[in-house]
Amino acid sequence: MSDWTTDTELFALMRTELFSAVIGDVMDRMGLRHQFLPPYLAVLDRRMIIAGRAMTVLEADVFDEATDGARTPLMAKPFGLMFEALDSLGPDDVYICTGASPDYALWGGLMSTRALHLKAAGAVLDGYVRDSNEILELGLPVAARGCYAQDQAPRGKVLDYNVPLAIGRVRVEPGDIVFGDCDGVLCVPRDREREVVAAALDKVRGESAVRKALQEGMSTVEAFETFGIM
Repeated sequence: MSDWTTDTELFALMRTELFSAVIGDVMDRMGLRHQFLPPYLAVLDRRMIIAGRAMTVLEADVFDEATDGARTPLMAKPFGLMFEALDSLGPDDVYICTGASPDYALWGGLMSTRALHLKAAGAVLDGYVRDSNEILELGLPVAARGCYAQDQAPRGKVLDYNVPLAIGRVRVEPGDIVFGDCDGVLCVPRDREREVVAAALDKVRGESAVRKALQEGMSTVEAFETFGIM
């Protein structure tokens, strides 16, 4: 019988029992060896845990906040489809954005306020955030390259959302699980999530037994031979 029946139960379980290293380990064993996003992405606070479903957002660089007469109507629209993308967030969604140069912030305090109201699980930005003190006060889990206050308004626009993305070597599909903590951010493909999470729970519970055995004096050689975990 599964440990969860709903997404709410699943993500609560992941936040409570799992961590990025153990999820990454079990995916390695399943042949899913390129699921960690680049190591420059880090949570704003080491205690933050992101666990939810990807609401993917594609950003692109531009050179004016609004350009009249362009062939693409989005060029005349400040921020492109950013507001629509943000408003599309649902409970347990993670706003995950890439495509822009790392020259400006992709997320800020007002966006965090809206995301919290929509009960989103957090945000992952392949770029920078600003209003970081406000985000920390709000408590929304956010991972990014770092903090940099330069505004996106005249520099970037959202072109589309809920479309496939690539961040580093990782393909992220809408609805995939995004998990992040102080050791990294990774993506669990939706069609493999049940076996990945079940295996990660087995491993982390097994590691508790190994830890207890080591504390009681068992050698690492004997522990690995006994439990098959290290």
